[in-house]
Amino acid sequence: MTPDQLAQRHPHLFHVTGVEAVPSVLERGLLCSADIVDQWEVPPEDRDALLSRRRPSPVPLSHPRFGRIVINDNAPLSEPKLARVLDDGLTPPEWLRMLNQRVFFFTDRKPLEALRGARLNEKRPKSVIVVDTRALAEAYGRQMEIAPINSGNTNYAAARRGLSTFAPLPQTDFSVWRTGRGRKNPDRIREVAVRGSVRDLARFVVDVQEGAAA
Repeated sequence: MTPDQLAQRHPHLFHVTGVEAVPSVLERGLLCSADIVDQWEVPPEDRDALLSRRRPSPVPLSHPRFGRIVINDNAPLSEPKLARVLDDGLTPPEWLRMLNQRVFFFTDRKPLEALRGARLNEKRPKSVIVVDTRALAEAYGRQMEIAPINSGNTNYAAARRGLSTFAPLPQTDFSVWRTGRGRKNPDRIREVAVRGSVRDLARFVVDVQEGAAA
């Protein structure tokens, strides 16, 4: 799948973050949690807890050189539910570490509006960062993956997930991928992930939509 093919289906991608985090994202880029704990020199014992366990609320970190940053929560993910839907012998800590090595974008507005209005976010206003899909994919296509599910959410009827959930963009034939799970209705791209961080995200931003508490 080429950057152009992805952009034709989804001209824009959407990242949800706390209102207070937007200036940092625009200045420092969109950092995956694994890179944050490395750069902020989190002690090993705390690092494992942050990257392999559920975070029910955002985690603030401070560093004498890099200042303050907040790691987002992953509250929509239940570890017991996750354990029941994992394939390929994966464990919940392994899946969480996989998620924390990536940054994520929604492909449409419906799920992100649900996230912004979720009960957990009533006191945590969210903003939506809108990026140009083609420009991002041309720069980060080799690190980009598509997924047919929201990989960090186990609410409602949690979808099965495993090593094949994240399909590398350059090696993926969309016409084959969309029927790969053998479902009655062909899959669509619900999530785009980038392995690692997008440190120059501001180059691709076309809009920032101010958040509001639900």
